[in-house]
Amino acid sequence: MPIVLESLNLADAERMMCEKALVTAGSIVEAASLLGITRHALKRRIIKHNIQWPRPRVVMTRPVDVMPQRPSVPVF
Repeated sequence: MPIVLESLNLADAERMMCEKALVTAGSIVEAASLLGITRHALKRRIIKHNIQWPRPRVVMTRPVDVMPQRPSVPVF
């Protein structure tokens, strides 16, 4: 899991590692396993670095028709 650091700031590196592991694994338990730490340790780091997890879902909505269109049927 290569990560490119913009600086040698240890806190920034720790935050990036946690975020990358969470996105890759999808759950706190699996991310902690990837990092080789306990889930409690990962939870402490999530709080420490103010990482938003789980990420808010993007809900795709479609426009709602106010009046459903009826098929046009020729009237005889």
